[in-house]
Amino acid sequence: FLNSLNYCYKLMIIKWWPETGLNRRRRPFQGRALPLSYLALAMLSSTRGQVRPSSSCVSLRLPVEEGYADPSDDGSFENVEPQYSNHHGLTPNRMLACGILGELHAMDRQVSMIRARIALGLFIITTLCCAHAQTTASALTPGEARATHAFAAAKKMGPGELYAFLEPMPKGADLHMHLLGAVYAETFIAEGVQQGLCVDPVALKFTQPVSNSGAGACATGNVPAATVLKDQHLYDALVDSFSMRSFVPASGISGHDQFFATFDRFGGLKDHSGAWLDEVATRAAGENEQYLEIMTTPPFTRTATLGYKSGWPAGAYKDATREQLAKLRDQLLAGGLRDEIVDDSKQIADAEAVRNRIEGCTLPDEVAPPACEVKIHFLYQVLRAFPPQQVFAQTLLGFEVASADPDFVGINFVQPEDDRIAMQDYHLQMEMLDYLHSVYPNVRISLHAGELAPGMVPTAGLSFHIREAIDLGHAERIGHGVDLLYESHPDQLLKEMAAKHIMVEINLTSNDVILGIKGNEHPLAAYRAAHVPVALSTDDEGVSRIDLTHEYVKGAEEQALGYVDLKNMARTSLEHAFFQGESLWAAPDDFAHHKAACTAPITAISTPTAPCTALLKRSERATEQWELERRFAVFEASLH
Repeated sequence: FLNSLNYCYKLMIIKWWPETGLNRRRRPFQGRALPLSYLALAMLSSTRGQVRPSSSCVSLRLPVEEGYADPSDDGSFENVEPQYSNHHGLTPNRMLACGILGELHAMDRQVSMIRARIALGLFIITTLCCAHAQTTASALTPGEARATHAFAAAKKMGPGELYAFLEPMPKGADLHMHLLGAVYAETFIAEGVQQGLCVDPVALKFTQPVSNSGAGACATGNVPAATVLKDQHLYDALVDSFSMRSFVPASGISGHDQFFATFDRFGGLKDHSGAWLDEVATRAAGENEQYLEIMTTPPFTRTATLGYKSGWPAGAYKDATREQLAKLRDQLLAGGLRDEIVDDSKQIADAEAVRNRIEGCTLPDEVAPPACEVKIHFLYQVLRAFPPQQVFAQTLLGFEVASADPDFVGINFVQPEDDRIAMQDYHLQMEMLDYLHSVYPNVRISLHAGELAPGMVPTAGLSFHIREAIDLGHAERIGHGVDLLYESHPDQLLKEMAAKHIMVEINLTSNDVILGIKGNEHPLAAYRAAHVPVALSTDDEGVSRIDLTHEYVKGAEEQALGYVDLKNMARTSLEHAFFQGESLWAAPDDFAHHKAACTAPITAISTPTAPCTALLKRSERATEQWELERRFAVFEASLH
């Protein structure tokens, strides 16, 4: 019974009072109403700041001047802050028993009838909650129960065992992946050798051969890239330079600095997008992923030149009206901006053809490699750390490309969010998106927003990026969203995101190495408590030296995610992928019931019924979701 009460307490904080649960670590309530779950733990005496204990309970004191505080920020009693006296003296079960049963028994004549009624009402609520807890526990399918048991056993044995368990687990999609950042350093070094590049052994970066000094000649002090294959020390140093491997922050050099510096160091390579797509697809197939939504930046040199030639409206450096932006759009289109669409589409088509050739995807299905089954679509990357005339021109090109080429399913803004221009023009760039969305309403938008941490920018800069990305930028998904709790009125923002089903792409390793945000400092728990849809993704798996399975392990170990949590995140990834067609699920982000056409159980060997087949034929989304459920059935059936 007491275990059920403990579960109920967690459920009440996490599910019904999210503003006082996991998202309020180390903070008092700051004027908010005391959650009823806390009142259920202890009846307040008339002495402000003092809890009146029963004879069998240890007293619990609240800070007098700071208002009431939640006795547990993470749903358990192990992490009570030192500001509470005697916090170490109660076990979870005993505290609950003292709070609910003991206080009801120990109420004396000084306690008002109103408080008694509150306590009695809360006792009834808690009892009902316990029934809910038992229902929730019994809702696991036999396959989920087996997987949950195997997951717990693997987690207990350590990260290696947990990785081995999670690697074959179906993962749906990776929705936040930059193509250039997803490639491992070893691939770039091999390509640098093939392309005859040079290496600066001091700066540890690629350089171009000196054109007038003979074929393959390098500038003084530089060496041919082929040299690194004979020099293990230089090879290792180059891998470290191109990635986060072995990086240790030092005075004046942060993980943020190292991460973004890597892209310039392996720059200069000729485009090998086809081989890069093969690398990420092969890795994804090995982890049982179905779909990648990859960010890439096609050529836009002519568009940028046209943008600078057209200029920027006078006086529109903080705000731009729709009339001004409409006029500028007309000028850019009249100047030939659409001419670059053909080149951009051709680049992607050529890359996909090379990928298919490398993987042998023209072979019959029974002999084609698993990588061929990984579906890939693209998001058009816009570089936001440039003057507004370039950003608007490239954004317009992105909307035009996504409207004309089905391989491009949306757009995204990239580059460091704390960059001076990106910070200065953030609101202006959201106004650009607001206008262009009105012209191209069918182009999907996912935005990097809130990829900031306290101290990186002035506090005012932390207060509005996620909200404006949604309200002005029309983002359907948010990438990172790390500064959530520093936004103005974060509780209202969470409610809005939950109501609108705005998904957050969670990049745990990226947030750790770039921002220094991990564990209980990460807002993932706050999003989950408020029922905002979330899914794990890799961001730049090559630079970070990870894969999606690594993120699942990190989620399990640092964020206390269980098997069913991870399973539902995989489902969420496909629910919010920028696919065409309706969902397999009857209600958004509710993975309890399929659409009426597909109510038949999905097993490892089942085939869809005729009505379900009709749904799958007209919906790319539902097709991928049905396949994910089949893969889960196969995976869970394999566990013993």
